This record gives sequence, C-alpha cells and structure tokens, in this order.
Amino acid sequence: MVGESWIVDVILAGELNEESMVQDFGIVKKQLKGLIDQYVDHKLLVPAEHAFAQITHREKNMVQVSFQRPNDRAIHMYCPDEAYGFIYADEINMESVGAYLKDVLAIHLPDNVDDIKLLLRAEVITTPFYHYTHGLKKHDGNCQRIAHGHRSKITIIEDGTENLTAEAYWAQRWADIYIGSTEDQVTISQLHCDYGDVADATHTAFAYESSQGYFEMAISRAECEVIDRDSTVECLAQYLLEEQSKRSHASEIQIIAFEGVGKGAIVQTTP
Repeated sequence: MVGESWIVDVILAGELNEESMVQDFGIVKKQLKGLIDQYVDHKLLVPAEHAFAQITHREKNMVQVSFQRPNDRAIHMYCPDEAYGFIYADEINMESVGAYLKDVLAIHLPDNVDDIKLLLRAEVITTPFYHYTHGLKKHDGNCQRIAHGHRSKITIIEDGTENLTAEAYWAQRWADIYIGSTEDQVTISQLHCDYGDVADATHTAFAYESSQGYFEMAISRAECEVIDRDSTVECLAQYLLEEQSKRSHASEIQIIAFEGVGKGAIVQTTP
C-alpha cells in the first residue's frame, strides 16, 4: 500500500454562461473539490482488475478486500464500503485515477461545459520524503479510515543545519510503510474474518471501531511499523524527534514533518 498526495489541475471548456464565464472559479473549485473528496480522497484506491485483487461485498455495506500477493505479502481488509474507491484498472496511477475522476465529475457539470480535463501531478520535492499509510480512529472525519496515506516531505535540522543523511534514513525506513498504533494492534485470531493465509509470525493485524464503523486489516510485518502512540502528524513528528535523538549527538534537533502538501507539524528539543 502506498500513500500518495496528488495535486489536481482542472481545465473546463465550454460556452460562456449568463455571467460571461464558463464557470465561476470560486464555485466550481468548491464543487469539484467536494466531489474529489467524496470519491477519492482518504480512501484506499483498489485496482479492481488486478490479478491479485479479490473483492467481496458482505453484510451491512461491509466489503472484504484482499491482495493475494506472494511471499507472505498478502494484504487483507474488512471495512465499510465508503473506505474504498474501486478503480476498474489493473494499476493505480495518475492515468487510471484521472480517467475515473473525469467520468465522475463530468456528470455533475453544468450544461454549458462541453469538456473537462484533469491533470494530476505530484508535489515537487527535491529532498528525501516518505510514503506512509495509516488510520486515525479518533478522527471525526474521513481520516479514521484504516488505510489512507500521504507522500510527505521531512526536514531534520540539527544544531542549525539540515541533515540530509538523517532525512534519507527516514525516507528509506518509511518507504511504502503502514504505520499502526499499539493501541489498535490485535492478533490474527481476533479479526472478524478468517483470511486463511496469514499468521502472527508473518503479519501484523489491526482493528478498531470508529464513528464510520468497524475496520480491520492484516499486513505483512515487513511493510509495517508499530508505534506506541496515535499516527497523527503531530505524534509522528514527536516520534521522529525521540527516535532521531537516539541516533544523533546534536544538542538541538528540529523536526518538520509534513502530511501531504503544505501542512504538517514542527517539534524540537527544548534548550
């Protein structure tokens, strides 16, 4: 599972309306962002046509999704249907997601709009960054979904100087990683579903109940890091500070941990 943070550029083509506009930028931005949030954001996007993907609709709008990957790397989830976005392609990438979004947005556009183009792009990050997925059961909104993620920049400043080596260490350690909390960790036998091909020796399991329903997953231990706190960006920044302090001889350390594009948390050692 890979957390991504994509920027969406939208181009509308059509006749001018009664306001001599194709569409009011302020209104269309809010409308389109709402649709993107509804259909894609904070969901696990599933390549429904991939050979490894198995999707089973269960009772009460619950959906079981499994990725039958080889070498003890299977991923299993059992969540409310709103936690997923099913993309009918064999790969999740900008092209397949862009095509899906174009179809979704096209049916909600005013009559004077003849065409819509979506350009998805990643933030340009010239220093190390990490990919992680997580779930925040205490969140009031969609962050509570157990598998959503981010592509995030990290800046580590030690004694007034940026430490690119330390940034590269964390970028590698948290490359395509699931970050879970000990509070949500359970044994395989405690999961609601019997997945058959997983065991505690090979997989880490998580489960919790939140306002949107029940969530559970099992993921390879090799692709997971369990921490002793929630995985909000504030808690992750503090965790990074504590762990980096063990690795460093610097007297002052500052961590600037981003969560997606242009937002995050700053923590630092106290003088």
